[in-house]
Amino acid sequence: MATYDFVFSSLGLKEWCAEGMSDAPMTMAALLNKSKGTESQETTIWELPFPSMDALNESCAAFPKSRELTKGLEEGFLAVKDNLSIVLDPITQPLSWALDGTLYAMLNTPWWIVIPVLLAVVLFVTKSWKLVGFVAFSLCLLAFINYYEYAIQTLAIIFVCAFLCVLFGVPIGIAMSRSDVMQRLTVPVLDMLQTLPPFVYLIPLIFLFSVTESKLYGIAIILYAIVPVIRLTNLGIRLVDKDVMEAANAFGMTSNQKLFQVQIPLALPNIMAGVNQTIMMSLAMVVIASLVSAPGLGVLVLQGIRNLELGVGLIAGLGIVILAVILDRVTKASLARINASQSQ
Repeated sequence: MATYDFVFSSLGLKEWCAEGMSDAPMTMAALLNKSKGTESQETTIWELPFPSMDALNESCAAFPKSRELTKGLEEGFLAVKDNLSIVLDPITQPLSWALDGTLYAMLNTPWWIVIPVLLAVVLFVTKSWKLVGFVAFSLCLLAFINYYEYAIQTLAIIFVCAFLCVLFGVPIGIAMSRSDVMQRLTVPVLDMLQTLPPFVYLIPLIFLFSVTESKLYGIAIILYAIVPVIRLTNLGIRLVDKDVMEAANAFGMTSNQKLFQVQIPLALPNIMAGVNQTIMMSLAMVVIASLVSAPGLGVLVLQGIRNLELGVGLIAGLGIVILAVILDRVTKASLARINASQSQ
């Protein structure tokens, strides 16, 4: 007699449970338990199992097991996979073109053009020669140890994915700030994206897209990294001083004028902080995305783990740290410039 037989008996479901009985011969484990008499032993309150799906299935064969739940989810996803692919493939194809085009352009442009262009961008954004010198030293160090190509691949992916995160994230954040209903609907989605383990992002995407397609890891990176810029854009606009908004209303500004001339400029420090966090999260996901063919320094980290090559893994990890420091310092310096210009 199974533990929870009384549940189904009290509900009058004995016949339903009997319909699920299998005619297959008993398993070896069941035969051994029966020969030892363990099946007839009563379960004490101390040993009472939680009434899980598998425990209830022991009392009622018609009750589904937990494996049937996961298998049903898998079969349901596979059933709609082809239709989803038909819809998502054309929508996401530009992402593949952007990633492939940026990677091709940066890898096929000579280093003596790429590095000065990157330094010029850093100088334009930060106006700091000290930071330009640090970036130049870091890039030259990575090139000196033959990691230039991998570092450029990682930077190319981050540039594309972070740009798309800002392109889509800032408007979503603005929409959230202007509508409480939109905020209530969006926050649970953002909470899920923020708490979902990074590896889980890859599971459905592997079934939807080919591993050789760059949009596979591009979508994973964007979904993982877009959350901070949305949240902080929404927060920054909502934190704009109400007195300032009343003054804008008094001057007869339209809704769009208030948004672009008052709210966004005042919320820019928060927005830039979101951009900083988005770039950092993009870098973290690029390493994990190397499991699904994402190029860059993550490939070397993965190689070090697979082949137990300690030196390769450590040096690649150091390269990732260097890129993280570069991106963090550049975005923070640009944020400091924004704050300084607003305080004047």
